[in-house]
Amino acid sequence: MKSGLVGRARRARRGRPGGPFLPPGCRNPQKVEIDSRCMTVPSPYRTVAVASTFSPRFKHVLAEAKRIRDRFSADLHLIYVGDRNEETSKKFNDALAQLQLPADSPIHYENGDPAQAILRVLDRHKIDVVVAGALEKEVVLHPFLGNVARRLVRDAACAVMLFTHPDMKPKPLRRIVFVADHSEHALHALKKTLGFATSESCERLYVIRIITAFDKARASIRADAGEGEKSRTKDEDEDALERFVLSAGATEVPIEARCIRGNTGLAASDFVQSVKADLLVVPMQKNDGAIQPLPSNIAWITDVIPCNLWVIR
Repeated sequence: MKSGLVGRARRARRGRPGGPFLPPGCRNPQKVEIDSRCMTVPSPYRTVAVASTFSPRFKHVLAEAKRIRDRFSADLHLIYVGDRNEETSKKFNDALAQLQLPADSPIHYENGDPAQAILRVLDRHKIDVVVAGALEKEVVLHPFLGNVARRLVRDAACAVMLFTHPDMKPKPLRRIVFVADHSEHALHALKKTLGFATSESCERLYVIRIITAFDKARASIRADAGEGEKSRTKDEDEDALERFVLSAGATEVPIEARCIRGNTGLAASDFVQSVKADLLVVPMQKNDGAIQPLPSNIAWITDVIPCNLWVIR
């Protein structure tokens, strides 16, 4: 990995030299069983919905939704854009039986534009997290979001999980990248991520702070105008990120904190691919119930998606 691409990795003073960054109280980075001492929060989701079509990947996406349902001890709902009839009912019954899911799992039928229909069901039934397939196409090594997935990322009021290559036998999410912004919402999202990472036997969680040239210039302008703090040095940025990670509390998950610097947010996409991440986690805050647009340094995920994605709202 080129250190110039991702910046200097900061290590905690605990743990072995050169090893992963470990919050205090957790000394064994190889331990993967769930330890109640290290569970940071109770299950944050009560309802998981899967946006279903009868594409060749239908059962694969449903299997991933089952994994998420199990991880959060939640109820599973299915959403289908189209009419209910004998054929669709049989397909759902067969799929639920094959995946050993409850036969009485709620199925919500909705007509209209697929993205709008799914969003209406999510709102109507107060769904906590929606699971869907992600890909529309791939150009060279860059996979692109499909139209429905893009709308869910932008407009869903709930959390969104997108799977780029769903599997009938879901693979553990061993390497997870979390995008931090030091906000209170991001801290809550990190605690959710730590609980999930523990259940996935995560081998390493990268907590990254994306710093672009634009971010630095904007901070400098605001400081000169007396509207914000002076721009931090590299060491100050990295120390602040370490403090943010430590504030999430004890965990058995090995964590590495990094500041990712570049001219654009795509440097973060390159980093995600360079560490072969299985899941990218992006906290998105809602202000007064309104969905906020993606920050400029992470807006690329509405087009290019480097791996599975979890948007936490």
